[in-house]
Amino acid sequence: MAGLIVDFIQYIVAGFAVGLLVGLTGVGGGSLMTPILLIFFNVKAAVAVGTDLLYASITKSVGIFAHGKLGNIDWKLVSLLAYGSIPASIITLLYLKDMNIASDHAVASIKFWLGIALLLTSVSVIFRNQLANLSKTGHWINSKCVPALTVILGVILGFLVTLTSVGAGALGVTALLILYPKVNITKIVGSDVAHAVPLTLVAGLGHASLGTVDYSLLGTLLIGSIPGIWIGSHLSSKVAEHWVRVILALILVYVGQKLAFPQFNQLIGMVVLLFIIAFKQLNFKKPKTVAASSKASTKTIK
Repeated sequence: MAGLIVDFIQYIVAGFAVGLLVGLTGVGGGSLMTPILLIFFNVKAAVAVGTDLLYASITKSVGIFAHGKLGNIDWKLVSLLAYGSIPASIITLLYLKDMNIASDHAVASIKFWLGIALLLTSVSVIFRNQLANLSKTGHWINSKCVPALTVILGVILGFLVTLTSVGAGALGVTALLILYPKVNITKIVGSDVAHAVPLTLVAGLGHASLGTVDYSLLGTLLIGSIPGIWIGSHLSSKVAEHWVRVILALILVYVGQKLAFPQFNQLIGMVVLLFIIAFKQLNFKKPKTVAASSKASTKTIK
């Protein structure tokens, strides 16, 4: 009995911690919750993914009403993503149904792709703003190709989200910022949230049909995450988001490498990311310094 109470409290704390980070950074809970369930609570890989998918669909459904009221959803964009993601999700579920999801091969496959998704998410967390700014300065993609590429993005997200529960948040937003550089960031985020709800719901219900959803665990996580998201959202303006993102990226790299490439020392990935962050800081600060000095010199001349 005492053990059950301890587990109950630990799951609530985990839900709160994930909710807090989601509120602070906007990064999807899947990239945080699934690894926590796998590594710290030894939840089976498929159950961790399935439970997290329904968890995401419930928490993000609240976001649809908020973004919808503010007019932050581009439903045409959401439709294009769904044209690719929903069929891809169903196909992935059929693939999972045909294999023994508890087998060593299935578990290894889920962990590998989860690790890859986390590593990609860590990069998008660090470079999202820079990629968005760079895409605005040049015409990277022919506008005629954007609808087709959006559907392809949906296919990729459908596969990743259904198999790993990761990808609908940070990866989706980063890719959309590159595809739609002229669209306001709030509309990108709102559209991504609106697309994530049906995708995670379809994938989650599919996992439920496979018996890979723990409903008591789902309810316990929600008890902690809902107040966590509320507090994190209110603290986001008072906390240095840049450093929170750096810490989050380091955690994602550590966990991602541990899952995808366990044969390598996890510190290698963290050291590489630190060098990338340092290079990024130097590289993106220089233009601002030059711009500032030239502006000052102009004022002096006047």
